[in-house]
Amino acid sequence: MTDNLTILPAAILTSAAGIHFIDYMIVVASILLAIGMGVYFAHRQKDTSTYFTGSGKVPVWAVGMSIFATLISSVTFLAYPGAAYGGNWILLVQGLMVPVVLLALIGVIVPLFRKVIRLSTYEYFERRFGPLARFYSSIAFILTHFTKMGSVFFLVSMALAAFMDVNIYWVVAVLGVTIILLTFLGGMEAIIWMDVIQGGLLIGGGLLCVFMLLFAIGTPYTASDILSTAWHATTNVGPYEVSKIGVGPFEWDFVETTFWVMVFNGIFYALQKYGTDQTIVQRYLTAKDDRSAKRAAFIGVFLSVPVWTMFMLVGSLLFAYYQLSPDAAIEGMKPDAVFPHFISTQLPVGVRGIIIAAIAAAAISSLDSDLNCLSAITVEDYLVRFRPNVSDRVKLNVGRLVVVLAGLGAVGIALLYIESNGGAVLETIFAFYAIFSAGIVGIFLLGLCSRRANRQGLYIGLLACILFTAYAMLTSPQKMPDGTKQALLDLGEWNFTHSKYMLGVYSHIIVLVVGYLASLCFKTPPADKELTIHGWLEGKGK
Repeated sequence: MTDNLTILPAAILTSAAGIHFIDYMIVVASILLAIGMGVYFAHRQKDTSTYFTGSGKVPVWAVGMSIFATLISSVTFLAYPGAAYGGNWILLVQGLMVPVVLLALIGVIVPLFRKVIRLSTYEYFERRFGPLARFYSSIAFILTHFTKMGSVFFLVSMALAAFMDVNIYWVVAVLGVTIILLTFLGGMEAIIWMDVIQGGLLIGGGLLCVFMLLFAIGTPYTASDILSTAWHATTNVGPYEVSKIGVGPFEWDFVETTFWVMVFNGIFYALQKYGTDQTIVQRYLTAKDDRSAKRAAFIGVFLSVPVWTMFMLVGSLLFAYYQLSPDAAIEGMKPDAVFPHFISTQLPVGVRGIIIAAIAAAAISSLDSDLNCLSAITVEDYLVRFRPNVSDRVKLNVGRLVVVLAGLGAVGIALLYIESNGGAVLETIFAFYAIFSAGIVGIFLLGLCSRRANRQGLYIGLLACILFTAYAMLTSPQKMPDGTKQALLDLGEWNFTHSKYMLGVYSHIIVLVVGYLASLCFKTPPADKELTIHGWLEGKGK
C-alpha cells in the first residue's frame, strides 16, 4: 500500500528450512510463465499505441486486476504481516481512504486524462502550467520509481535468496532478466495479462497462509482459539495502548502514527496514485472508453482493500499462533522476520513453493509496470516533446531501449544495496530526491480546482514546498549505519518532529495554498475551463 519500504535487510535473512525440489519447480515455473507471456505477445508490439496502452482493447476486468497487482507489491506481502504482528492495523487506514477519494473524483479524473493527454500524465501539467511543471513532475516520477525499483529488487532478492538457499546475485540476475524480457517483448498487453495471473497467485498465497494459520498447523488449538487470542491482544503506539486488531489510536496527535495521521496521509496517497501516478493513469488509457476505465479503477481498488486487510490479518494470526505455540527461534526476532520464518519452517511442501512464487510474482507485477511507464514517460515527455515529428518506429525502438537501460539500472541499484549492506548512502541520496520531487499532488489539485492559479504562483509554491521538505527531511531522525537514529541537521527543539506520514501531506498543502495565494499577485487570463473541474461541472449541468 504505502510506498515506504519497511523491510530491513537483516529481518528477512531467515534460513531455508529444507526447501523441497517441488517448491523450486513451482517458483521456476512462475518465472518461465512470465517470460513466456512476453514471447506470446511479442508479435503484436508493432507500434507505440499497442506497446504502451494495448491499443485500448484490453477487457475492463483485466485492466482492473492489473491495477490491483500493481498496487500490491511483494514488499506489501512481506511487510504488512510484520506491521500487524509488531503493532496493529493502523496502516490499513491509508488504504481505506482510497475508495473514498476514488468515489469522489474518479468521474472527473478519468475523462480529463483520456481527453487531455496522449500518453503521459504530465502532459496535463504542461497544458495547465507550462513546461517546467511537466518536467518537474515527470522527473519526480522517474526518480521516485527508478529508485523504488532498485529497492524492491534488493528486498525481494534478499527474501527469495534466503527462502530458496541460493546466492542473492543469481536471484537479482534472474529476476532482472525476467522482468526486462517480459516488458521488452510483450509491452503493456503482456504486463496486464501477467498481472492477472500474478494477482490471482498473490490472493491465493495470502488465503493459503490464513488457512494454514487457522486450520492446518497441527497444534492443539482451534481456529477459535487463534482468533480470540488475536482479538483480545493489545499493543502500544507511542504512549497509547490500542487493540492489535484495530486502527487506533484515535487521539488528535500528529507526532505519533495515529488514525487521523493515516486518514490525511491516505487521502493524499489516493490522489497521488489515481491522479498523478503514470502507472495507474496509463491503465486508464488501455480501456476502450471512459466508462470502462472508471470500472477498472474501482475493480483495482475494491480488490486491493480486502487483500491489504488479509495481509494484516495474517500478521495478527501469526502473533496469536506464536503466543499459543511459543518458538524459541523468534525470541528477539524483528517483526518483519516472523512471517518469512513461518513460511520457511511451518508450511508444507508445495504450499511453501506457492507462497514464494507469489512473492516473486508480486515483484514482477510491480516492476514490469514501472519499466513500461518509465519508458512511456521518456518517450512522450522528452523524445516527442523535443522531436514532435519523430516516426512511430523510432519511438518504439527508443521505448524498448529505455526498458533495457532502466531495468539494468534498477538491478545496479540492487547490487549497490547488497555491496553496501543496506545502502545507508543510497538512502541519503534518495532522501534528497524526495526533497526535489515533493508536492506533485498539490500541483494537480491547484490546476484542477482553480482557473485563477497560474504558473508564476505555482513556481513560488514549489519553491516554498522544496524549502519546507528540505527542512523536514534534514531535521528528522534518520537511521544510521549503526542502527541509531540521528538528524542530518540537528536544530534541537526546532527539528521536525511530526510523523513521517504527515510530511507528504504538508508538502502538497503548501504547494496548493502558497501557489494559489501567490497566483493572485499576477494578472493572467483564467485557465481553459476544460483543464479544470469547472469544465466537468458545466458539462454535468447540461
